[in-house]
Amino acid sequence: MEKGERAVIKAFRDRAMSLKLLEMGCVPGTEVRLDAVAPFGDPICINIGGWYCLALRRDEAASIEVE
Repeated sequence: MEKGERAVIKAFRDRAMSLKLLEMGCVPGTEVRLDAVAPFGDPICINIGGWYCLALRRDEAASIEVE
């Protein structure tokens, strides 16, 4: 995703990581937006449903399938 781009969470690729992401509010069907990227590309900040910004490492974010 590019900065400012929106998508909807479809599923998770990693079962263990999915539990952590669900606890942080990353629920399938929720709209997300890429708000910021750190200078070296990691971590990134995604806006969850217009409610809050969540900082994730790229490898964590890679386990989220969006459409």
